[in-house]
Amino acid sequence: MQRRPPVSVLLFFTLLLFGWVGLSGVGSAEQPSEPAAGAWPRFLNRDFSGAAELTGDLGSVADLDWRAPTACRWSLPVGDGYGLGVIDHGAYFHFDAAGGRERLRKIDLRSGELLWSSTNTLSYRDLYGYETGPRCSPTIDGEQIFTVGVAGGLTARRVEDGEIQWRVETNERYHVVQNFFGAGSAPLVLGDAVIVMVGGSPEADQQIAPGRLDRVSPSGSLLVAFHRHTGEELWRCGDDLASYSNPRTIVLDGRDYVLIFAREFLHVVDPRQGESIGRFPFRSDLVESVNAMVPIVDGNRVLISECYQLGAALLEITLESGVADLKVVWRDESRNRRAHSMRSHLSTPVLLDGFVYGCSGRNSPDSDFRCVEFATGEVQWTALSRRRSTASRIGDLLLVLEERGELHLVRCTPDGFDEFANWPLDTAGSDRPAIRFPCWAAPIIAGDCFLVRGDQTVICLELPAHP
Repeated sequence: MQRRPPVSVLLFFTLLLFGWVGLSGVGSAEQPSEPAAGAWPRFLNRDFSGAAELTGDLGSVADLDWRAPTACRWSLPVGDGYGLGVIDHGAYFHFDAAGGRERLRKIDLRSGELLWSSTNTLSYRDLYGYETGPRCSPTIDGEQIFTVGVAGGLTARRVEDGEIQWRVETNERYHVVQNFFGAGSAPLVLGDAVIVMVGGSPEADQQIAPGRLDRVSPSGSLLVAFHRHTGEELWRCGDDLASYSNPRTIVLDGRDYVLIFAREFLHVVDPRQGESIGRFPFRSDLVESVNAMVPIVDGNRVLISECYQLGAALLEITLESGVADLKVVWRDESRNRRAHSMRSHLSTPVLLDGFVYGCSGRNSPDSDFRCVEFATGEVQWTALSRRRSTASRIGDLLLVLEERGELHLVRCTPDGFDEFANWPLDTAGSDRPAIRFPCWAAPIIAGDCFLVRGDQTVICLELPAHP
C-alpha cells in the first residue's frame, strides 16, 4: 500500500532532502582517493552544486535527444525514507528503513544487482506521522561510507562489503531533543574528521513537551566532529539546535571553513580550531518552522532562504582577525511572502552563471519554479505555478522533477522558462514502473545514467543518445 503523509499537518517535511581535526591534525589528515569521474558521492554532489560532472565521452548535452523517456536500466523497490542515495565505486548506495531496521544497500550501477545489504536497529516515532526512514543521504569518502539515521545514529561502514566500523548514537550521547521530523543532516568529511550537525541540549531538556523547540536550550554541540576511523569525538562547537540543512565548505582567504544553516543562525566554523567564528540570525518567528536548504556559495557570498516568513538573503563573508563578518548584500524585507525573491523549502536551488533556479514556496498552492539573479535577488521569471519541485543540473540543462512524478527538461537561461521536453514518469513505461507521490528528491546523475525516485521506487534511466 502506498504511504502518503497526512495532508492536515501544518508543517511540510523538508527533505533534502551530502580533515581538519584541529591544529595538531592538519598535517596528518588522510588524503582519500578522489571519487571516480561521473560519481555523485554526497548530497548535491561533491562540490555542493547539485550538478553532474560531465565526462569527456558525453559530448554536448544540448545535442542529446531528450524528446522522450529513455531506456530504464533497472528499478529498485525502496522502503521508508524520502531521499535518494549516492553513487561511487561503480555502485549506487541507497539508505532506507524496512522491517523496523535501518538499511544501507549497495547496488551495481550497471546491472541493478544487489551487492550487499547492511542493517542496524531502529527505534523512532515521528511526531507528525511521517515515515520512519532516513531524512538525508549517505556520504562516501574514499573507502568509507557514512550515514546519519532519523534517530541520530551515525554509522561508518566499509564501501567494499558494508562492514560496520563504528557507530555513535548522537541523540543519546548529546541529549538531543527530537526535532520535528527527527535527525536529517548528511555528514561532511574533511580529512580525518566526519562533521555532523547534532544540536544537543542539557539533559534536563528531555522533559520538555514534544514539538516545543522554543523551550529547548542548546549546549554547544551544534556541530560535532568524529574521527573517521574510530568514531572518537575530535571537537564540538556552536550554540544552536539542528535544522534539516547540511554542512558544507566555503573557501575564505584560501582556506576551508564550514557553513551550517542551523535552526536559528547561519554559522561559520573554523574546522582547524573546532569553533564557531561568526553567525547570522535567520529564522521565522513560527515555532513550527525549519531551515532546510544548503547555503549556495559563490566566492565569499552566500545565499540562504526559507519559506515561512523571511524569504531569502545574500550575505558577504569576510575574515577579520580570525572572526567572520557577515554583511547583508540584499535580503527580502517585506513580510508579504508573495514579494519574496526565493522561498526555499523542499530543495536547494541550482546556481549557474549568476542566476539561481529552483522551487519557491512552502506548499503546492503557493509554489512555483523560478529564476532569480544571485547578486540582486531580482526575479527573472516564474513557471510551474502551484506545483512543488526539485532540480538538478547537467551542463546547461535542468532536470526539474515535480513532486507527483513529471520530469521537465529545461534550459538554464534567465530569458524565460525554456522547456523543450517533459517526461510523465508517473505513468509506467514498457520497461519501467511508474514513480509515485511524494517525489521529493532531486535526480542524481553519474556517467551515462541518472536516477529518479518516487515514494517506493528508484529508477535508473539511461542518458539520451546523440541524435
